[in-house]
Amino acid sequence: MSSHPTNEPILNYEPGSKHKSDLKKEINKQLSEVLEIPCIVNGKKIYTNNTVTQVVPHNHKHILANVHLAGKKEIEEACKSAVKAQTDWIALGMENRAQIFEKCADLLAKKWRMKINAATMLNQSKTVFQAEVDAACELIDFWKFNAHYAREFHDQLQPLVSPEGTLNTTEIRPLEGFILAITPFNFTSIAANLPSAPALVGCTAIWKPSRNSYYSNYLLMQLMMEAGLPNGVINFLPGSGSEISETALANPDFAGIHFTGSTGVFQGIWQRIAEALPSLKGYPRIVGETGGKDFVVAHPDCDKRGLLVALLRGSFEYQGQKCSAASRAYIPESVWNGINEDLISEINKIKMGDCNDFTNFMTAVIDKRAFKK
Repeated sequence: MSSHPTNEPILNYEPGSKHKSDLKKEINKQLSEVLEIPCIVNGKKIYTNNTVTQVVPHNHKHILANVHLAGKKEIEEACKSAVKAQTDWIALGMENRAQIFEKCADLLAKKWRMKINAATMLNQSKTVFQAEVDAACELIDFWKFNAHYAREFHDQLQPLVSPEGTLNTTEIRPLEGFILAITPFNFTSIAANLPSAPALVGCTAIWKPSRNSYYSNYLLMQLMMEAGLPNGVINFLPGSGSEISETALANPDFAGIHFTGSTGVFQGIWQRIAEALPSLKGYPRIVGETGGKDFVVAHPDCDKRGLLVALLRGSFEYQGQKCSAASRAYIPESVWNGINEDLISEINKIKMGDCNDFTNFMTAVIDKRAFKK
């Protein structure tokens, strides 16, 4: 059994550092290429020739990739391949599955770190710091800690008691059928975690990435395959959310959903799952996280400088595109009178622009719809 994992240290990319020059090189390399992104079904790349372009949010003229969208045929094939892959994936055993995702963490911490950070900066318009804490550190932690805690399920979550003359045993079984993972654009780490966490415990998955993060998510799919993820365990399907959901939910082997996104979409999916129940083999597990409005409440005796920093970072880091973004603040008049001028002054100093300029604190919102909203 492995020792308890520790959190991945955050790199600073300070001026003159090797990390900074390596990341800059990788950003320039990715800007010099246009990637062809296929669907990946049963480990095979499928180019459907029904394509959309993926552009840089802070420079719409720059195309990062042509993305081949899944149609009904590819979706149905992915469902079949996930079901077929599950028997061998379960037989591989918990320990071997855990080792594959620990290898993912190791690849991301070293060989793939600059590649995934650069892709997240360009694809989702994240600053260097936002990309580092999300795409590198948080995802490395997800893969390491998920493996660690999954190993402890038997011993800690269901300790067995065997009275004299009996021997009680337990076997934790995965859901029979496939999981549909519908992932958001705003965290590269969540995008990879939603299909891979169920896979760790023996499930297989259809991964529907956000239309706004196909590029970085495809690179993560490649990373997992390099780490030894068997064919069919996770199937990567860029495409229409409604078409993928509709086809997956109509499949009798649909076993569960793993979702992060908007409240409205999740409610619609939950409703459709209920309607689909008569044609399904079992009762699907529904796991989802939806958006919220975060707030800051200031105490009359608060640390005013701390409050100022919290308001600035909470409201404006990653352009407020986080479920933790501060949307409102409740501040006693006595405190407000002491910080309002400083707050406005600091907001006016915020630098906004291209993620390639590491002095920028903000870049662009993700797309036209977000901009209008």
